[in-house]
Amino acid sequence: MLYVGTYSVRGSKGIYVFAFNPENGTVELRQTVDNDKSPSFLAIHPSGQYLYAVNEEDEQGQGKSGSVNAYAIDAQSGALTFLNQQLTHGQAPCHITVDRSGKLAFVSNYGSGSLTVLPISENGSLGKATQTIRHTGKGADPERQDAPHVHSAIRSLDNRLLYVSDLGIDKIQVYQIDEKQGCLTPCPSTPYLPVSAGSGPRLATVHPNDEWIYSVKEMSSTVAFFRRDPDSDTIELVEDDVSFLPETYSGECSGADIHLDAEGNYLYVTNRGNNTLATFSVGDDGKLTHRNLHYTGGQEPRNFLIDDRSQYVLVGHQESDTITVFQRDAESGELKATGNQIPIPSPVCLLMHRLA
Repeated sequence: MLYVGTYSVRGSKGIYVFAFNPENGTVELRQTVDNDKSPSFLAIHPSGQYLYAVNEEDEQGQGKSGSVNAYAIDAQSGALTFLNQQLTHGQAPCHITVDRSGKLAFVSNYGSGSLTVLPISENGSLGKATQTIRHTGKGADPERQDAPHVHSAIRSLDNRLLYVSDLGIDKIQVYQIDEKQGCLTPCPSTPYLPVSAGSGPRLATVHPNDEWIYSVKEMSSTVAFFRRDPDSDTIELVEDDVSFLPETYSGECSGADIHLDAEGNYLYVTNRGNNTLATFSVGDDGKLTHRNLHYTGGQEPRNFLIDDRSQYVLVGHQESDTITVFQRDAESGELKATGNQIPIPSPVCLLMHRLA
C-alpha cells in the first residue's frame, strides 16, 4: 500500500491510499480520507496497524496549536479508519516519528520551534501530550533563522537516541529516549550536533549500521555526515558541506528529502531549486561519493521513498501535483524512469506499507 499525505490545496481530499503493483510500478486508488487541514506528514506504527498524520493548518485553542490524527489500518484492504485526534501544543507541525516500541510519537512543530511527545495506547489511539520541548536561539540568516524551527525527529535504530533537526538554529539536537518514563532528555555525551552557519538542517537518515548519520541541509543544499560511537553515544562530525548541486549552479538552494537504500550502499537526496535527485555511493568509511543527478520529472520534489525491496523510487512533486515512479538498479544504484506518473494534488509525504 502507498499512503500519501498532502497539503489542502488545488482540490486535495486529504490522505490518499493506493495499492502499489511491484511488478510494473503502477498504482490503483483505493481510498481518500477527507481532511481539509493539510495532513502533510505521515508515520506508520511499528506493528503496521496504525497510521498517524500531522494537521499542519489545524490551529486550535489559545495557543493556536496544530494537531495529529490517528487511524487504524485494515489488515486486509489497507484502508484507514479514524481513531482520534490530539493537539501538538505547537504551531505548524510538519513531521512525526513513532519510536520502535510503538508507545511514543514525536511531533516536530516548525512554527513554534518545539518538539512534542505523545503517548500511544494499545489500541493505537493517541494520548494527550506528556512533554513539549521548546528550543531557543537563532541562526545566521535573519529572515529564515530568527527563531528555532524544528523540522524533523529521526530515531536511532536501537531506539536510544532521537536526532532533532532544527533549521532555525543550525543544530541537530540529540535526545535520549526513555521508553519507561515516556519522555526525552538531552544526550549527556553529545547534546547537539552543530552544522555550518546558515545551512539549515532539515531531515536526517540513519545508516543500517546505526553508526552513520546523514543530514540534508535545506538552505545550502548540502549533506552533513556524522559518526556515532554506540557504546558511549558520542557523535563526531566527519564531513559538513557535501554538495549535491552542479558546480556551475546558481539557482535556489532548497534541499528537501534524504534516504538510504536498505543495504546502506547508496544515499539519495532531492533539491527543489532545480527539481533533481542526487545519488551518492557510500564508502566503507561512510564517506560519500557523488554519482549522478536526475531530473525528477516535476516541480518541487519535496518528499520521496525507496520501497522495502529497493526496487523503486517514488518522488512526490508538491507544485506540479504528481508522483514520478523510477525503477532502481540495486547493484549500481541507478534510476530509470518507468513512465508512470501518479496525479495527486500537492503530495508532501509518501509512505509504503506491505500488508500481512
